[in-house]
Amino acid sequence: MDIISQLQEQVNTIAFITLNTFGTLQRDAPPVRLSPNYPEPPTNPSANPSEETVNTAEQAKLMSATLVQAAKKFDALVAALPLSGGEEAQLNRIQELQAENEAVGQELHKQLEAAEQELKQVQELFNQAADNCLNLKKPE
Repeated sequence: MDIISQLQEQVNTIAFITLNTFGTLQRDAPPVRLSPNYPEPPTNPSANPSEETVNTAEQAKLMSATLVQAAKKFDALVAALPLSGGEEAQLNRIQELQAENEAVGQELHKQLEAAEQELKQVQELFNQAADNCLNLKKPE
């Protein structure tokens, strides 16, 4: 897999982790009072608030660590990208590749012509062999 595909895959991984983290925190985080002007948020009577807070805090730490690891892997992939010498170097490289492509195309064309010539010779020999076989057969 080339490095660009790996980068795309890593961006998708980071997006998935981020979405999963936000969704989990939104679902599991205990309600918090935003302002003294708002009433106290309702509590879940069946859950122990301290236990729920600890679980959410551990989840947040674990998810943030996973997100940081994914970001570090992305940074490592970016660092592995080849450095270019700017636009001029890229244009020179494109010209070199185009010249190489032209040379390979000409060579391929020559080989195609040679193959067509050989095919004609084989067809002529086959026709001659078929004619000879028909001429050897005596009419009955």
